[in-house]
Amino acid sequence: NQHAPGAKMDGGKNRLGLVLGDFSLAMQGIGEVGTFGAKKYSDRGWLQVEGGKERYTDALLRHLFAMGAGEDVDRDSGLHHCKHLAWNAAAIAELSLKEEKRG
Repeated sequence: NQHAPGAKMDGGKNRLGLVLGDFSLAMQGIGEVGTFGAKKYSDRGWLQVEGGKERYTDALLRHLFAMGAGEDVDRDSGLHHCKHLAWNAAAIAELSLKEEKRG
């Protein structure tokens, strides 16, 4: 009963606290890569990169292959490759979802 004291109608809703709590280190790493990129290029400039999804897929694969070859840290940024991989995956997802939303 939604009118009962203490009722909260949130069953089945997106539980974003699970992301922030369970993936806090990964999310901080994505933030570090975003900060590095903003200093190197510009704030939010990644949103205007031509062919962004394809280029970020290539970047993701470069970091994945570097990790597979046993390299932990990216020489350019000094950040772990896994952080770059996660940032690129998030960028691909964001661009794809924005594109879908625009229709």
